[in-house]
Amino acid sequence: MKRVRFGLIAGVVFGILDVIPMLAIDIHDRRTAMAGAFFNRFAIGFLISVVNLPIAGWLRGILVGFLLSFPDAIITGAYAPILGFGIAGGIVIGYLAERAEKSQRVPVNL
Repeated sequence: MKRVRFGLIAGVVFGILDVIPMLAIDIHDRRTAMAGAFFNRFAIGFLISVVNLPIAGWLRGILVGFLLSFPDAIITGAYAPILGFGIAGGIVIGYLAERAEKSQRVPVNL
């Protein structure tokens, strides 16, 4: 349950951080663009936290951040900002998720 809670918080924070700069940009359909961006970043934060891959957290973040950001980058043609922010956020969330996981583990005394 801790992973899910961490994922929800990470997703909301990452989503909000992605939408804030969009407020200053003139976009044709602002509500749709902001909703799409928020939920994409929310999915990145959530999935990094709950997915169980046998790799380092930061690497899991790169993988999930890239895979979920790439379709949006193709659609918009804005590869650098979308992939860059998705991967950078993925690295940070992956690192923090791994640290949170390790702090929750209880050593077993044999």
